[in-house]
Amino acid sequence: MNEYGTVPEFTLTERDGRVIGLQQLRGKIWLADFIYTSCTDTCPLQTAMMAKLQEEFAANPNIQLVSFTVDPERDTPRALTLYADRYRADTKRWYFLTGERDRIFRLILDGFHLAVAAMPNNSDPSGLIPHSPRFVLVDKEARIRGYYDSREPEAVLRLKNDIDSLTKG
Repeated sequence: MNEYGTVPEFTLTERDGRVIGLQQLRGKIWLADFIYTSCTDTCPLQTAMMAKLQEEFAANPNIQLVSFTVDPERDTPRALTLYADRYRADTKRWYFLTGERDRIFRLILDGFHLAVAAMPNNSDPSGLIPHSPRFVLVDKEARIRGYYDSREPEAVLRLKNDIDSLTKG
């Protein structure tokens, strides 16, 4: 399994108001994705897949799921709570993080090395926010171990195998 750099220190706000950062994720294998609650494109599929993974790895307390919003102005902790509840997200196992837009975008671009773009007309409620549909697997030392396209069944299978390898390693 490859290494693609280390996730930098960060702190953001979880849907229940707690501050969550890299500190809370150290020592866990975690899976990150990037979504927004009003998205009608890949986000519902990504979130449904995360819900399946939450179920599949329910017996392993060392696996954490983390969804970062790319629309922090609209995705308040309350909006994220309603969204998370639709997917039966366990508050202990699956974080939904929001915060300052610049901080989130910098983390996605420089920390996770993924694409995200703010739309010029941000007030348009139907405006899509282009962002990566990939899952990012991070090991216990905050090293990025893989990228997986959430739209490809083979990639998701590879992700599950890689999670298994990391838990055994």
